[in-house]
Amino acid sequence: MGSIIQNAANNFTTNGVITASGVNNTSVSAVTSLPSGLGGNLTLISSQTASASASISFTSGIDSTYKTYLFKFINLHPSASDARLTFNMSTDGGSAYNVTKTSTSFFSTHQENAGYAELSYTTGSDLAQSTAYQRITSGLSNDNDSATSATLHLFAPSSTTYVKHFMSVSNYFNVDSPAGSYNFYIAGYGNTTSAVNAVDFKFDSGNIDDGTIHMYGIN
Repeated sequence: MGSIIQNAANNFTTNGVITASGVNNTSVSAVTSLPSGLGGNLTLISSQTASASASISFTSGIDSTYKTYLFKFINLHPSASDARLTFNMSTDGGSAYNVTKTSTSFFSTHQENAGYAELSYTTGSDLAQSTAYQRITSGLSNDNDSATSATLHLFAPSSTTYVKHFMSVSNYFNVDSPAGSYNFYIAGYGNTTSAVNAVDFKFDSGNIDDGTIHMYGIN
């Protein structure tokens, strides 16, 4: 027992900080997965990078393998001013993106000059039994340094029993002057018991000039 305790103690400094030798993966980039049994493991399924793209679609990899799918949007830049990032779902592999949705939306904002701050419901971004594309953001600036980063969770898309719940959080600076930080929240469900197997993202005007979308599976 004494040798076990001594070996464990060798992994710590005299100040109680774990040493690099006491960690199997010594940098975040080297970590490939969490230990089994912890749950919630992220698995990168695919990534797509925009280049003046009209839309970005994920038409494979969405199935019963994972209980939850997570999309991460990294610095998506619109070509048009006042463009809104949107998404829709498909039950036929991407032939049509027209799942009926009901959703709710609110945002918080604070201007760069601290002149204005608000927390508000957004009636223009919610849906009620609509097949239209769901907004993930309100209007973005297309200034050279403007982009949105966001996440979207899609729960149990392959279920043939339940509706398809989704939640999104995004941050960006919008087209108002002076500019400010917008934190935008969306939640709702696709009102279908058919399996969702494809998802499409696009701005409601112009192209996605730049940026990357990663799709992860979570169990």
